[in-house]
Amino acid sequence: MAAGAAVPGFFFVFAAMVLLIFASVSVPTWHAISFLDTDIGGVSTRFGVFGYTGSAAHVGWYFPSSVADSTLNDKLFHNLTYVLVLIPVAAGLSGLAVLFGLCGVGYHRSGTVIMTLLSSLAFLVTLVVWVIEMSLFGIARHHVRERGGYAEFGDANWLVLGALVSLFLGFFASMCGIFGSYRTRRSAY
Repeated sequence: MAAGAAVPGFFFVFAAMVLLIFASVSVPTWHAISFLDTDIGGVSTRFGVFGYTGSAAHVGWYFPSSVADSTLNDKLFHNLTYVLVLIPVAAGLSGLAVLFGLCGVGYHRSGTVIMTLLSSLAFLVTLVVWVIEMSLFGIARHHVRERGGYAEFGDANWLVLGALVSLFLGFFASMCGIFGSYRTRRSAY
């Protein structure tokens, strides 16, 4: 018998997982989703978790010379691009929470407990990576605009923020779901 108390938490954690997966496959893998869109001298560049337009997909990258100045290509910003790999890690943690949430929705309270713990961990990882990526791409946007170029945040920033809010709601909904009814009622004969 399904435990209705676990369903709202499961829904929010599932939504967060989908949003984080979409953000993880941003540019250069999927060109429709990016964290920062720039246009300098007619050259358009989009940035994602694993690189930018025209680059090979890899962890940790330098900004292209057409976009960046010496400040953006120093060791600090290069290392911050490594931290973006936490977005797929958060998606994986959310995916594990969804799997255990299925167990909680299906029949057992322990699945809901583990979903709560994993969703809280995914929330913390998502919070850290959202602050870092907003700082990284915010500074890059500022540098591009100072040089007279066009730079705007892409939609992946808001996907990660939506996942952050969804994980927050999912954590509290699944925490409340722990105390729901998981027992089957016997029918009177």
